[in-house]
Amino acid sequence: MSPDSRIVESVVLPVRPGFEGSFEAAFATAEPLIMRADGYISHTLRRGIENPATYLLSVEWESVEAHEQGFRGSDDYREWTLLLHHFYEPLPQVLHYGAPMQGSATS
Repeated sequence: MSPDSRIVESVVLPVRPGFEGSFEAAFATAEPLIMRADGYISHTLRRGIENPATYLLSVEWESVEAHEQGFRGSDDYREWTLLLHHFYEPLPQVLHYGAPMQGSATS
């Protein structure tokens, strides 16, 4: 599969203030659930600087379907939601992005 055919799921996670430590511990427990999903490639979780109660989750997938029908249709996703979704206020919007545009650089 070409890197240009991969997609990135991007979501800002608005964690209820005061629950950041509990969220991070729950995320560490939940990570293996997403990492073993068919079509999963990689992910990063970054904590907000201006607002430490927000996190940016980026997940690279082979396709939107791998995320939407594969992972989200799995028992692992049901466990993921039980572990994590009660931390969010409000529930986050999930967006998908395509291949890097011409002129994009990485190091």
